[in-house]
Amino acid sequence: MATTVDTEPRRVAVLAYDGMTAFEMGIAAEIFGLSELSDLFWPGVDRPWYDLRLCTETRDKVRIVGGATLSTPHGLSELAAAHTVIIPSVADIRAPVSPRLIDAVREAADRGARVVSFCSGAFVLAAAGLLEGKRATTHWRYTAMLQERYPAIDVDPRPLYVDEGAVLTSAGCSAGVDLSLHLVRLDYGPQIANVVARSLVAAPHRSGGQAQYIESPMPDHGDDTTITDSMTWALAHIDLPISLDELADRAMMSRRSYLRQFTKATGTTPIKWLIAQRIDISLELLETSDLSVERIAGMVGFGSVVTFRHHFTRIMNTSPSEYRSTFTAA
Repeated sequence: MATTVDTEPRRVAVLAYDGMTAFEMGIAAEIFGLSELSDLFWPGVDRPWYDLRLCTETRDKVRIVGGATLSTPHGLSELAAAHTVIIPSVADIRAPVSPRLIDAVREAADRGARVVSFCSGAFVLAAAGLLEGKRATTHWRYTAMLQERYPAIDVDPRPLYVDEGAVLTSAGCSAGVDLSLHLVRLDYGPQIANVVARSLVAAPHRSGGQAQYIESPMPDHGDDTTITDSMTWALAHIDLPISLDELADRAMMSRRSYLRQFTKATGTTPIKWLIAQRIDISLELLETSDLSVERIAGMVGFGSVVTFRHHFTRIMNTSPSEYRSTFTAA
C-alpha cells in the first residue's frame, strides 16, 4: 500500500498562444508534466509531481508553427491561480501585450506566484511591470530592444538565466531547459534535478551566469585541440592553484596567444572560466556532502575560504552556507 504524504502538487501554468513553436511548450511538458516521475523519485509514496496546465487567453484553438493546432480547457484564470507561471517566447516582440494577459500575470505575481519567462517572454513580464528595478535577460538578439523599451530594467545580455526570486528570466529557447532544471532544484533538491537532467540527456547544472552566446564555440584552427585539451586538464586538476601561464604552457602557446585563442573559443577569459568551474563543482559538494565550507574551498582549488566565499557570493548572489541551507531545506 502506498504511503500518503500531505503534499499538494505545485501547479505550473504555461501560456499557449497563436503562432507559438512547440519547442518551448515541450520543454515545460517534458520537465513539469511527466506525472510518472513521482514513482521514480518516491516509490511507494503517494507524492505528486507538478500539475501542468497549458493555458490560452481565449477558448479558441491556437495554431502552432508547422500546421498543428492546440486546444485546452484552461484559460487565464487558471494561469493566474498557478504556483509557477511560464511565459514562452512571444509571437511578435513589437506587438503590444494583451491587457488581459498583463492582468493575469500581475494577479499571479500579487498572489505570490513564481513568474518565469523563456526567451522573448520577458517582454510580457516587462509589460506587466514585474521586471522594473530588477536584473533580467532574454535572447541576446532582443536585449537591446528590451533595454530601450524598458529602461528601468537592468538587462543583462550575457547569462543563460537570471533568478530574482519570484521573477526568473531565461535567454534563448534552449536556456529554458536550464532554467526549468533550476526550478526543480529549488523545489525538490539537486539529486532529483540531476535525475530529470539525465532523463533528458541534458547537462545537470549549467549556472545562470554561463554565457548564452559565444561567437566561436570551438577553436577554428583545424583539428588542433590544444585549447580544449588544456581545459580538460584544468578540470582534472581543479584542486590545484592553476595559473594562466601554466595553462598556456600546457597548450604550448605564449601567454598572449593562449589568452586570445581561449577567449575566441569560449567567450570568456581562462581565469573567469576557471573560477566559474570551481564554483560549479562546489555546488554539488555543498548540496550532497557535510564537508565544511573550508574543506570544499580547498577541494575546488581556492587558496583560501575567503576567496571562495567572495567568488561564490559574486556568482551565486548568496553565500556558500546560505546556499547549502537552502538545498538542505529543499
